[in-house]
Amino acid sequence: MTPGQPSDTSESTEQQTLTSRRRLIAGVGLLGAALATLGERAWSQDQVHGSYSNAAIALPTGPAVDNQDAEIKAVKIARAMRAGPYEITKDATIAEMDRQGSLTTVLRKGTNEWVCTPGNENRVGDPPMCVDRIGMQWFNDVIAGKPRPSNTTPGLCYMLCGATQHSNTNALDQTSPAIPIGPHWMILWPFDSTHCGLPTNVRDAGAWIMFPGTPYAYLHVCGSPWVGNTYLPGDQAIWTMQYEKTSG
Repeated sequence: MTPGQPSDTSESTEQQTLTSRRRLIAGVGLLGAALATLGERAWSQDQVHGSYSNAAIALPTGPAVDNQDAEIKAVKIARAMRAGPYEITKDATIAEMDRQGSLTTVLRKGTNEWVCTPGNENRVGDPPMCVDRIGMQWFNDVIAGKPRPSNTTPGLCYMLCGATQHSNTNALDQTSPAIPIGPHWMILWPFDSTHCGLPTNVRDAGAWIMFPGTPYAYLHVCGSPWVGNTYLPGDQAIWTMQYEKTSG
């Protein structure tokens, strides 16, 4: 050993210390995320409040992992599963989808006809979502720029983490400023707003028609399907109607 040169033992000790610190930091980060998450079912139902930029990024519960790729994959699966009801997402295929509507990477193979995607919060119109086979056909038609959807039965899609959208009137718009939309689910079928009498403007609750008057018009239902109380035999119905009195 030459003067001033650190020993191999010293280098080894420093390397071990650095590795231990990195693992500790990773473990603490995942532990904090795990404590903030109450479980997989709560992710996709009761605890979803539509925080697209935060709720959809929660890390999965479980022990810390050293493999960064495995950690990223787990986070993407967690994001995708938050988009829909647990009864659907637990058996759905989890996959990444590109801007052309192609499933580029299957993160987890499912057993039902649903596909859930983690989306990309930095890209308008690419939220976490869960969509059935017919709904995927509808989305592919939009992405391909077809003049009208080709599905002959209604498709279903859940976006319970919220979303962003370029337009409420034109399904093919890719340039207008982003419109923020809260948690919602969709029946992808050409609803006629004139016939059904539903509103056509973006709302934070209730049902409305998106892309009204176009072949891509569909029913947009804002809010979580689990809001409210479940009826049990013997429950009393309480009907209230309140008016705000005007002065004078």
